[in-house]
Amino acid sequence: MVEKKDASLEELYNQSLKNIKEGQIVKGKIVSITGGDVLVDIGYKSEGVIPLREFPSSDKLEIGQETDVLVEMKEDDDGRIVLSKEKADKIRGWRKLVDDFNENTLVDGKIRKKVKGGFIVDVFGADGFLPMSLSSFKNMTDDEIINKNFRFHVTKLNKIRHTLILSRRDALQKEKEATKGKLWDSLEVGKVRNGVVKGITDFGAFIDLGGIDGLLHITDMSWSRISHPSELVAIGDKIDVVILGFDKDASKISLGLKQRTPDPWQDVEGKFPVGSRVKGKVVNIMPYGVFIELEKGIEGLVHYTEMSWQKRTVNPQEMFAMGDVVEVQVLNIDKDAKRISLSVKQLESNPWLEAEKKFPVGNVVNGKVRGFTDYGAFVELDENLEGMIHISDMSWTKKINHPQDILRKGQKVELKILAVDVENRKISLGLKQLTESPWPEIAKKYPIGMVLDSEVVQVTNFGVFVKIEEDLEGLVYSSEMDKEAMAALKSQDKLKVKVIKVDVEQMKIGLSSKTE
Repeated sequence: MVEKKDASLEELYNQSLKNIKEGQIVKGKIVSITGGDVLVDIGYKSEGVIPLREFPSSDKLEIGQETDVLVEMKEDDDGRIVLSKEKADKIRGWRKLVDDFNENTLVDGKIRKKVKGGFIVDVFGADGFLPMSLSSFKNMTDDEIINKNFRFHVTKLNKIRHTLILSRRDALQKEKEATKGKLWDSLEVGKVRNGVVKGITDFGAFIDLGGIDGLLHITDMSWSRISHPSELVAIGDKIDVVILGFDKDASKISLGLKQRTPDPWQDVEGKFPVGSRVKGKVVNIMPYGVFIELEKGIEGLVHYTEMSWQKRTVNPQEMFAMGDVVEVQVLNIDKDAKRISLSVKQLESNPWLEAEKKFPVGNVVNGKVRGFTDYGAFVELDENLEGMIHISDMSWTKKINHPQDILRKGQKVELKILAVDVENRKISLGLKQLTESPWPEIAKKYPIGMVLDSEVVQVTNFGVFVKIEEDLEGLVYSSEMDKEAMAALKSQDKLKVKVIKVDVEQMKIGLSSKTE
């Protein structure tokens, strides 16, 4: 009877145990943590001992805490069940990878250790391999990598062989593309965005908006004139910019900095009325004029014709220097084109109003040669007025090819006022008019029919110029000369000629080589 009772108790005990199989993952309860071991009860006839190192967060383990474990062996040599936390995690991890993930997807994982050629990565408890070439861990220390979590791209997943190849480089690229997509979707014209100056060129600066770059053109940096973007920004600067426009297909974004402040031209007509006198600073000098900054963002142009009452072109660089503060008068405002015309000379009285009274026709005056053209010389009469001596008014008899043949720059000369044209601001001057015309006497001295010895000066298609005496030339008409003989002539050849015409009014002597 006793034996039957004992058999019955053993049978009842065995029936109370869970039906556990080797290779099965079951839930267990931590009943003890001693030294480097964790004792886990899975409801079997004995508890299993698992090394503490198999638990990822061993410092957070508590008595009574439940955990999944793998039954490796129901009974070892000592009669104890053999369990594994690490293998359970790996199996569950692979099951999750197989069920939920495929190649080209992204997963989170922790770098467990560094091995030859790369790293071992814990992904849901399963081991994956991260090749060094796909790690993108450049300039990072092992302390910054090992046991740290990162996002990875599943490059290869063999569900049968349980091999997993990962890439952090591709994951970063995918994340970057995803971020770009979100950024493009969030762009809105007129919206202010924060960015970092990434690069600087002559025409502007490239701004990183957090994954996509925009161009801040030099013309959209400041309402004031700047010569180079580096005057306002430097690489690495954090700045707030306005989205002016964007084209996602072309990957272009236009940015503005000056648009964050009001346009100073809005009330320009009220601030600088036409006719008003204002002061400004010279900020740019060009051959055609100087730009004057009236206030930050507003500039006007003094054209060279508005610098002096003198008719002749002035050199702005001789009159102004960068940074000069000058007083000007506002002549015109074009608000739409953002242009203001300014004048310096309008602040002074117009000297041409008194020109006729100050320089009457016929008066002899003194002047200073200031410059030349092919057809004459400019002479300064006073600080504001100048006149011109035409080449035809320099000598009664001498043939002048260029005014510099008889005048030099800076030379002081005496001359006569021939005409004053106030409307066109011209004063005509004469040098030869200081003496009487010698042509009436020349007509008497060289009567028609007189034969002379002359010297060839120049041969042209219409005739030959010859020197009759010093500073007196005549023209041998081509019709009055043998063509072959004419073609053979050269400068300084001697030629006998006959006077056939003397024009006192036109101051010309006509000659013929036919002397017989």
